[in-house]
Amino acid sequence: MFAEKVHAFLRKVPKGKVTTYKELANAMGTRAYQAIGQVMRTNPYAPRVPCHRVVASDGSIGGFRGEWQQGKEVMRKVVLLKREGVTVKSGKVRDFERKLCRF
Repeated sequence: MFAEKVHAFLRKVPKGKVTTYKELANAMGTRAYQAIGQVMRTNPYAPRVPCHRVVASDGSIGGFRGEWQQGKEVMRKVVLLKREGVTVKSGKVRDFERKLCRF
């Protein structure tokens, strides 16, 4: 199942690292970026399946739990990342290339 495959890859992203929708899609051999986002939006296993570690390809935070602005859920994502050692400044992951987990 598609969602289970997304979850399996997400579990491989270690604390202190982030990945992107594109990295996940490439690892899965698909270009279904939006479908990956939908799987994460409805992730019933968070935070064991760490969808908060997925950001946009430019290092910007992106959405979280169906929200795309600087609202409560997106701020929650920033807090979760900070607890894991990922710094966010001006809406982007600091040292993005060093923090990026590639598969």
